[in-house]
Amino acid sequence: MRDDEESGRVTLAQVAEQAGVSLSTVSKVLNGRQDVAAPTRLKVERLLEAHAYRRTTRSAQEAPLIELVFHELDSIWAMELIRGVENVAKAHQAGVVLTESGTRQAPGPDWIEGVLQRRPLGVVLVFSALPAEVKEQLRSRAIPFVIIDPAGDPDPDVPSVGSANWSGGLAATRHLIESGHRRIGIITGPEDMLCSLARLDGYRSAMSMAGLEIDPDLVLYGDFHVEGGYDGTMKLLSLPGHRPPSSPAATSRPSARSKPPVSAALRVPHDLSVVGYDDVPVARWSSPALTTIHQPLRQMAEEATQMLLRIRAQAPVTTRLELATSLVVRNSTAPPRDGGRDDDGGGEGDGDGSDGD
Repeated sequence: MRDDEESGRVTLAQVAEQAGVSLSTVSKVLNGRQDVAAPTRLKVERLLEAHAYRRTTRSAQEAPLIELVFHELDSIWAMELIRGVENVAKAHQAGVVLTESGTRQAPGPDWIEGVLQRRPLGVVLVFSALPAEVKEQLRSRAIPFVIIDPAGDPDPDVPSVGSANWSGGLAATRHLIESGHRRIGIITGPEDMLCSLARLDGYRSAMSMAGLEIDPDLVLYGDFHVEGGYDGTMKLLSLPGHRPPSSPAATSRPSARSKPPVSAALRVPHDLSVVGYDDVPVARWSSPALTTIHQPLRQMAEEATQMLLRIRAQAPVTTRLELATSLVVRNSTAPPRDGGRDDDGGGEGDGDGSDGD
């Protein structure tokens, strides 16, 4: 392990001496081995961090793998990202390991121990935020990482790839307004997700620029799950006083593509216009074909993986990349039957589909 012993500032032998442990124990911690007591592991980790220890070369035993991390794997949306990572990995003779972090945003301790043992070429995380200690553990092992659609606003030193979510929310809402809708609802994602808030801000901006008032009852937060999107849509359509939107904006990926978004008594787009988000393949096969915001998911994954490999090669990179979104008009939107009247009897709810992750 000669290549591991020199960081330019401290040797592993010196770390072992300061921690009062053997060199083999430090090596076990460095390599993510689990047969080290938690207090000892913490002491060694803190010393490695304090000395800014960095692994400088890659061991011949390390597998050419790229680790792709989701908090859960249960959607077509995830498949698009997987294909993008695989496209780049294959071109570089690397495999792809899929893991679930098991937590809402930041990967838990079980995950980080596993990845330190696997020692991949790098890690691509989806919808994630990395605690400082996890970032340091990865960097000290020379394991680069990139986040796709970070959960919050990442630190300047955290590489990330996203898309123009604000523009997506704006374009979806503006399309409905230009079609004649005035009472427009939105189902966005979780309140603590950056992409959800950006899409909601785009919706609000479009409404404001058109001089339209936003009814707070028509703004709902979802969870990026099929059931959450469906429940949100039904909640909009069940508002008291016959005041549903004429076109609910579905900003959660599965809501507008996996379950019927409206009750059997309503027809899309005759009674209700629907805009989705992401433009996964099934959007064009649904009946009617779904008007949606195209988010370049596969390209986002490809760019994130290329960025990861450039970091690995110590090449210059732009740490924050945002790809364009675009409106794809199909058959799920149409002008309201009542010409856009905003009265109690218009069974057309205005809805904007600004999020279909």
